[in-house]
Amino acid sequence: MIGEGEHQTQDFKFAINDSKKISRSLSAFANTDGGRLLLGVKDNGKIAGVESDEEYYMIEAAANMHCKPKVPFETRKWEVDGKTVLEIIVAKSKKRPHRAPDKDGQPTAYIRVKDENQVANRIMIEVWRLEREGSGGMLKIKYAESKLLTYLELNGYITFSKFCGMARISPRKAEKILINLIHMKVLEMDITERQIFYKMNSNPVQPQQTDQELPEGF
Repeated sequence: MIGEGEHQTQDFKFAINDSKKISRSLSAFANTDGGRLLLGVKDNGKIAGVESDEEYYMIEAAANMHCKPKVPFETRKWEVDGKTVLEIIVAKSKKRPHRAPDKDGQPTAYIRVKDENQVANRIMIEVWRLEREGSGGMLKIKYAESKLLTYLELNGYITFSKFCGMARISPRKAEKILINLIHMKVLEMDITERQIFYKMNSNPVQPQQTDQELPEGF
């Protein structure tokens, strides 16, 4: 596992001295694809070892006190050359978003992007809410939606600001359209370290309800 290095579903921690800070990693794993923390491992992969009882209590505080809602986790001990590595295993959650305190103490939802934790945007949080509530939806193809889908067929992806300008709509309306299309499995988000792109869903799901309308002006 250490040989894999840090990536989307794995992070190394030399030690834990701040349970609030580690709660962001637990939030990010639970909100994304799940993952594991290897405690007692330096960033370069060198094993330093931990006092597992103390580290466990810090993780427990992070998961149960600082993450809202709580983040379930499992643990496993590894003994290597007389040193203990504590593995913390977090599954992808069905109760997203899990929030953790940011640097100012404000509850914030995090996601995992490669080997970094990033703040989730409002579109993602709203999609999670709809998924959690099991909310249905209706696929409405109006002028802005038609422009967006046509653009994606030609170009493959689009940014939020580009969509607003191209369709000549407000950011709030653009958010609602993207939330609906992502929730309906028509679009998906492509998240990089610097920017978020929107593109056609590579695994589309046939919507149960459709209400297609001609673009405005027809």
